[in-house]
Amino acid sequence: MIQRLLTQKNLLLLTVLLLPLQGLKAQESVTFTAEAPRTVVMGQQFNLVYTANAEVKDLRIPEMSDFEILMGPSTSTMSSTSIINGKVSNSVTYRITYVLYPKKTGTFTINGATATIKKETHKSNSLTIKVLAADQQAAANAAQSTASQAGRGTTQVGDDQIFIRAVPSKTTVFEQEGLTVTYKLYTRVDISGFENPKFPEFKGFMAQEIELPANQQWDLENYNGSNYRTAILKQTVLYPRETGNLTIDKGSFDVILQLRVASPRRGSIFDGFFDTYQEVKKTLYSNPVTVHVKSLPFGKPADYSGMAGQLSMTSTINATEVTANDAVTIKVTLTGNGNLKMLPTPDLTFPQDFEIYDPKVENRFTTTAKGVSGSKVIEYLVIPRYAGTFEIPAATLSYFDLSSGTYKTLSTKPYTLKVAKGKEGDQVVSGNFSNKEQVRLLGSDIRYLKTGFSLRKPAVLMLGQTWYWLTYALLLFFFCLFLFIYRKQAKANADISRVRNRKANKVAVKRLKLAARYLAEKKGEAFYEELLKALWGYTSDKLTIPLSRLTKETIDSELAAGNVSEALRGEYAAILQACEYARYAPAESGQAMDELYKKTLEVINKMENTIKK
Repeated sequence: MIQRLLTQKNLLLLTVLLLPLQGLKAQESVTFTAEAPRTVVMGQQFNLVYTANAEVKDLRIPEMSDFEILMGPSTSTMSSTSIINGKVSNSVTYRITYVLYPKKTGTFTINGATATIKKETHKSNSLTIKVLAADQQAAANAAQSTASQAGRGTTQVGDDQIFIRAVPSKTTVFEQEGLTVTYKLYTRVDISGFENPKFPEFKGFMAQEIELPANQQWDLENYNGSNYRTAILKQTVLYPRETGNLTIDKGSFDVILQLRVASPRRGSIFDGFFDTYQEVKKTLYSNPVTVHVKSLPFGKPADYSGMAGQLSMTSTINATEVTANDAVTIKVTLTGNGNLKMLPTPDLTFPQDFEIYDPKVENRFTTTAKGVSGSKVIEYLVIPRYAGTFEIPAATLSYFDLSSGTYKTLSTKPYTLKVAKGKEGDQVVSGNFSNKEQVRLLGSDIRYLKTGFSLRKPAVLMLGQTWYWLTYALLLFFFCLFLFIYRKQAKANADISRVRNRKANKVAVKRLKLAARYLAEKKGEAFYEELLKALWGYTSDKLTIPLSRLTKETIDSELAAGNVSEALRGEYAAILQACEYARYAPAESGQAMDELYKKTLEVINKMENTIKK
């Protein structure tokens, strides 16, 4: 009995200690929000609702001079109880409703309201409400159309009742200046489904599709004096790669309409009760769009990147004083808005004695209706092999600034790198061997001498035998041969450029195999990216030019010096351009991708047989 009383006492004490914590948790989880339609029509009232999960006291709503309060505040309470795994939880929702009436058309903001909840002041979110003009004429036309349909017993819907618009954000742009095309559905009738969307191909543009939210809501919009329910079907950011007038063709879209079929009964108040609904398929076509693309002004800088937009460039280095054979990393960050995915890698020039690795590129891009924005981070890794003081000059990159209408040049910082002598000397010879060996003694380090044996003089000395000297001669010959091959291999391995040259075709074939796998899996962007890596990597290895210094102009001049014909150089450049554009343009057919893959194999094989290094 005493033990039971002690247990109850402990439970009571624990409950008293936990009550403040529960109150604190409840206090932290207070919610107070405001809700109202985003769009309303002039002449129609709507509800403004404040919702909280605890009792609301001293509610103070903001001044709403653009709206008339018809009714309110009206308070309602809803409570619920749930039991999960034997744990009982209660929740209460308080709703305070005002009925508002718009005084004029336009876009208005209702600031947040304040209220005292659990002895603390809380503020709700603000709201932006768009008031559309009333479409009395359109409503009259719709009523007349409905009455006509009911009289004829048909289910035809006029083109002014539902349609699709292609809405460009701009119709006049510069080359490589982005614009957004929005495909929007306008309807005054009910829709039960969609079928066979066929959006146009954006010929002459590089396209970046904007990801739309999965749970899109209908919105209201006034168009040509009529109010429609609207929904965005597709949004795409386009970057023109040609000048002149570019036309975006019309697209098609099948919608399933749910139309009300009037009852044949006449003159009864129950006519609407006997009406039925019929599903009707209607094909909608979007309007074609013509965009005028202006050429960029004369006077492009030599290092022009091909980008139009806004851009900034910064650079950092991990250390300016190192020892020989220590890694040095320079990070360059490009930040801006525009066709960032086509932005080239800045060309950093390093001393000839540095071991240079391919730069690591990380893209952090976001595509919205305002275009592609974000940053491109490039890390350059080099290893100085000798002691001394070295200069790394600034790298430059130019672009066309849309806000000022001029070309602007950005540059990284120049760096002075002091390299001290390493512990093992300045010079390092590369090879497939190690300059340190681990020696391991098997068995014990002291051996016992064998005793109890006798020596005797041989009958014939080996020193005077012919086979003895012949054996020495053969051993000497094989030693010299081994030494010759060993030194030749070490010398060849020390020349990294020659090693890369010999393995260029092998590495390219390996990358092409990966591209073939992406082709079979119909992963278009990955296929084109791997194809580009194979082409750029092959020419970098074959021409012994680091990727950071590789440009189309450099490739063309080096291939010409390597006795590559102009026709073959043209095929190579065409494949490069096709891959770069196809990565960001609308997806091509599998047959086109297969033909491009075969063409790439053919061009690499021809170049392998032509270039002599």
